[in-house]
Amino acid sequence: MRSIDRETARRQLDKRLSQLNADAFARPPRGWVKAIREALGMTTAQLAKRLGVSQPRVVGIEQAEAKGAITLDSLERAAHALDCRLVYALVPRKPLDALVEARAARLAEKRLEPTRHTMALEAQAMDTRDEDKQRARLIRKLVEQAGTELWDDA
Repeated sequence: MRSIDRETARRQLDKRLSQLNADAFARPPRGWVKAIREALGMTTAQLAKRLGVSQPRVVGIEQAEAKGAITLDSLERAAHALDCRLVYALVPRKPLDALVEARAARLAEKRLEPTRHTMALEAQAMDTRDEDKQRARLIRKLVEQAGTELWDDA
């Protein structure tokens, strides 16, 4: 994927995801399945019948969700049985462009450090403004190229 396509994809995803208030969708402490079931006034036995499983299995599903150990398939089936729709999203803590920029800045620092160290040992330390310009150029280059190598930890 070309960098311009990645940039466009990031911006489109950011636009869609910015409309979500992720905090409003935080899982209730006892889980969504139990919260919805109880709000509907449904027993575990009634939900079990709708799911086609045993009553203890519903308790297990609710416990698994509360612990964060439930599968998406189980959540999807429970949602359907509760006449709900499962909504699944990964919501970045910051805009995707900011994540790429921050990663590029860390990578630029890592790449510039050996040069900075060598020049300091040779009493040829770079002017702070020149170093800042070089860092900014490298960050811009890394962001523009922003491929999978940006995320390599080596």
